[in-house]
Amino acid sequence: MEPVSANHVKALRRFNRYFTRRIGVLDDHYLGQDRPLGEARLLFEIGDDGASLRELRSRLGLDAGYLSRMIRALEAQGLVRVRVHPTDSRLRIAELTPAGLVEVKEQNRRANALAEGLLSGLDAGRREELTAAVAVAERLLRLASITVELVDGASRDARDCLAAYAADIDERFPEGFDPAALVRPHEVSGGAGAFLVAYEEGRPVGCGALRRLEPGVGEIRHVWVHPAARRLGLARRILDGLERQAVERGCEVVRLDTHAALTEAQAMYRASGYTEIPRYDDNVYAAHWFEKRLLDVTC
Repeated sequence: MEPVSANHVKALRRFNRYFTRRIGVLDDHYLGQDRPLGEARLLFEIGDDGASLRELRSRLGLDAGYLSRMIRALEAQGLVRVRVHPTDSRLRIAELTPAGLVEVKEQNRRANALAEGLLSGLDAGRREELTAAVAVAERLLRLASITVELVDGASRDARDCLAAYAADIDERFPEGFDPAALVRPHEVSGGAGAFLVAYEEGRPVGCGALRRLEPGVGEIRHVWVHPAARRLGLARRILDGLERQAVERGCEVVRLDTHAALTEAQAMYRASGYTEIPRYDDNVYAAHWFEKRLLDVTC
């Protein structure tokens, strides 16, 4: 990974300062209501359907104690109530009261008016330019915030990701998919291989596996991204991470195969430096086989 330049850091900080000042984040009365941004955002995230405190902590990146203090403050104002989940006594659910629902509705009205006011200073063409730039910024910031972590192949997150992967491709493959074809935990753990899970706000949103085929040769399997996290560039990040794991394990070459229906995967592999090779395995789901030689390997 290349080091971050000082100019990039300065540019991002300059934008953050401008944007937070422009939308009133620094004001204790955000959007002219009688509360700071933190409480206003918490009300918004609880929403019409409510949310568990665990989910709110993860989604907002809040310390448990800080979240608890904000919840108590909103309860005291009659805007929020907390109850125990009906089927899981370990979970506490925050819900908006009727007064809370009214406040969030007014918050949304004011936020829309603020956004409309910002956009009204631009002509139609520049509005399109700004909204397109915001979409790019959101995509890249999401990708930057996602972490890709090495986990045990037998872990709950690894198995859940593989189950989601299997269900996904079972729908996409005309012949379906048998989960018995998935890698086994011992093949992708410890010295035998690696299993990577991508996390966004604490939730698994992607995975990929590496297993050893023979000395110096690794195989990449099951690169998958949750539908909600696609088109961010995350699959490429997972692939890069698996290649680094292969280098660390002394692999000079990595191979992989893919189904004929997965045209986007084929395009990614080719763009990532993989070349198509003859069949090297008996995978009944494979129609294309690829290989890539890894550089700077210490065997």
